[in-house]
Amino acid sequence: MQPWTAFLLGFAGSLHCAGMCGPLVLALAKARPRTRRESAGRLFYHAGRVLAYCALGLTFGLIGHAAALSGFQRWLSIALGGFLLACLLLPAKALFALPVVRGVNGLKAAMGRLFLRDSLASHASLGALNGLLPCGLVYVAAAGATATGHPFTGAGYMALFGLGTWPVMLTLHFGGQRFTPRWRLPLGSVTRLAVFLMAVLLIMRGLELGIPFLSPHPSLTSGENGRCH
Repeated sequence: MQPWTAFLLGFAGSLHCAGMCGPLVLALAKARPRTRRESAGRLFYHAGRVLAYCALGLTFGLIGHAAALSGFQRWLSIALGGFLLACLLLPAKALFALPVVRGVNGLKAAMGRLFLRDSLASHASLGALNGLLPCGLVYVAAAGATATGHPFTGAGYMALFGLGTWPVMLTLHFGGQRFTPRWRLPLGSVTRLAVFLMAVLLIMRGLELGIPFLSPHPSLTSGENGRCH
């Protein structure tokens, strides 16, 4: 999976992030005065969020690596793409009924306690917990991390995804006083388009159609390696 898809997914999906996580970010921006220490805390918050994404990328990249060693990586890629396409057909209520979505009460309680604290560590921890909350776009990026076939590459993929969200989220965080909850867009179609494109990329990657960068064929790489010996 090409790294640029991670950053593009994060950047395109950051408007969705602003709508979903915006209230928390705005609350942090309005709850405390803007000082140098608080500005550092806001950066720590987003750094913690990216570190949580990296941990997810490491985990899913390890799954992809195990599949690659077993010779099932291409089939795993196709299966992930098919799963994402199936999710597009499921109603929102069915998605929110998944066990992973229903089991977040503990995370929210911990986030509530951290919100009351004022330290760089609490800001970073709050961001990390926020990064672990159920989010469709994070799941899409995790599917891409799995397709990389390596834990460290998967972590890097998720890091690029997180960094792609920074322009919008930092603007919202540091300019929070200028924004209100009315600053929202109908983003359902944007999210669905991102899910669809990632699903198509995963399926194309698994089909190994011989298209450079999008759907490379392993024989091309092996041929190049063979000329080196």
